[in-house]
Amino acid sequence: MDRSWLEHIGNTPLVPLSKLFANRRGIQVYGKLELMNPTGSAKDRPALRILQHAWREGTVGPGSVVVESSSGNMAISMAAICSCMGMRFISVIDPRTTDQNIRIMRIYGAEVSYVAEPDPDTGEFLPARLQRVRELLEDIPGSFWPNQYGNSNNPLAHEEGTMREIAQQLGSVDYVAGGVSSCGTMLGCSQYIRKHGLPTKSIAVDAAGSIILGGSPGKRLYPGLGAGIVPPFAEGIAMDYAVKVTDRDMTIGCHRLLRQESILAGPSSGAVISVVQTLMDRLPEESVIAAIIHDRGERYLDTVYNEAWVEEQFGTRLSEK
Repeated sequence: MDRSWLEHIGNTPLVPLSKLFANRRGIQVYGKLELMNPTGSAKDRPALRILQHAWREGTVGPGSVVVESSSGNMAISMAAICSCMGMRFISVIDPRTTDQNIRIMRIYGAEVSYVAEPDPDTGEFLPARLQRVRELLEDIPGSFWPNQYGNSNNPLAHEEGTMREIAQQLGSVDYVAGGVSSCGTMLGCSQYIRKHGLPTKSIAVDAAGSIILGGSPGKRLYPGLGAGIVPPFAEGIAMDYAVKVTDRDMTIGCHRLLRQESILAGPSSGAVISVVQTLMDRLPEESVIAAIIHDRGERYLDTVYNEAWVEEQFGTRLSEK
């Protein structure tokens, strides 16, 4: 008998998106359904690897306190896995964290530390959240910071998991497309590609208003894609294509994926879909593309899939997309 559901993180399906990407040039696009992980996102992989590694080293154990900064999916993954492993979890959040995600965290037993004001020097919330993490670590003896932005087990989870599975499932893949935030996913994919000498090229997808791929910071509606700082992992990504996507195009991508393939996914996935569609005419004929579908869409029923909200934000009704 399996010890727990933790053993079922990873090994997610890879499915053809043949309706959404029907074309005459022989290009095949597959969706790597990370939303099929137990808590609904790709973040299950690094959360599990980071905590298991810390457990084996004796850094954490039953009753330990784990503190992390997260706007949503990582916090949900950490909350669920900490609960399963008998540890306490505190998530540092800011006003961009959705009520839905906060409810899910708390259902799993997480405590929430709310940062109301951005960092005064940068105007961004992430540096302010990280400062709160440091304060909590000082206040709570023996507490542990997973540090998704600097823990090598983050990209390793995707190198030995996500990209390894894609390579095994497809046999040959020309492009892999995924979103960047902590940059663990795309760095892990890049590391696997380099180590195994694959010809696969990377398509890094960022949010407009994020500075990960350069440019000036700006307003971003959705958590989970992009950042107001450049994470250390960003430097190691082999980005053959680096594309930014507006909130509106993320939303359109989500609805196209839902209408054509009946896959209900979040805005990071919508961004990836939008970019792949944009690049279709520029890629060689008969290319094989793996598009990472990062998380479930149920967490965005009040935004991405709310017609009144979409019309208010973008001046566009869902039926017009």
